[in-house]
Amino acid sequence: MKYEVSNSKYIGLLTEIKTSFSKATQSMYEGRNSLKIIQYADTDLVIKSFKIPHIINKVAYTFFRDSKAKKSYIHSMKMLEFTPEPIGYMEYFKFGLLAQSYYVCKEYKYDFTIREPLVDVHFEHRNEVFKAFARFTYLLHNYNIEHLDYSPGNILIKEQDGGYEFKVIDVNRMRFRQLNPVERIENFSKLWARNEDLKMIATEYATLIEMDKDEAIDIALKTSQRHKDKKNLKKRLKGKKVVD
Repeated sequence: MKYEVSNSKYIGLLTEIKTSFSKATQSMYEGRNSLKIIQYADTDLVIKSFKIPHIINKVAYTFFRDSKAKKSYIHSMKMLEFTPEPIGYMEYFKFGLLAQSYYVCKEYKYDFTIREPLVDVHFEHRNEVFKAFARFTYLLHNYNIEHLDYSPGNILIKEQDGGYEFKVIDVNRMRFRQLNPVERIENFSKLWARNEDLKMIATEYATLIEMDKDEAIDIALKTSQRHKDKKNLKKRLKGKKVVD
């Protein structure tokens, strides 16, 4: 097994993480990956158990690239201000290949995700939330952080001091590089936002980077529609319901 930990007091948790995860009863999500909340050292922690990779990815994650659990930890350590506090990761191997992997962070007690105001047109103060979200994204980009899955469920929001605090999760797919103005606006493409909402976000962001607002809106709407078209095509091919 291989692991890294941000604080030695959590080593015991990591070395026994299989048992801790299986015994945990508070589930946050069950799907391709699973998330559970546990309490350890008087701290509420989230454990993410990644799906056991198929044989090709087992080889790849063992010899050629970092596992999703390790990338989640490494990336979180690079962007501590913007993500729930990382604790560590653990990898288990079988027959010399990666089998199971876990990532652990402190639980971030958020109030809602960006999905709620995007979906609910009656969400309280939704315009203020969108403008604050644009400012947060601007700060994220100024730190040369590009979240490659910048989608609604991965953007957590807490009401705080009369404003909003944002954190991002699911950070195993990231790039750390300087973004040009077009790339910055394109990063909003996976929000699956209504055009009017996206216009508001793009307008606020364009003001911050001193970009022509009409150009920013045009880029935001076109890249958002391309993403929707791509996802809906996949749904059609699978016989699933298409969402506008």
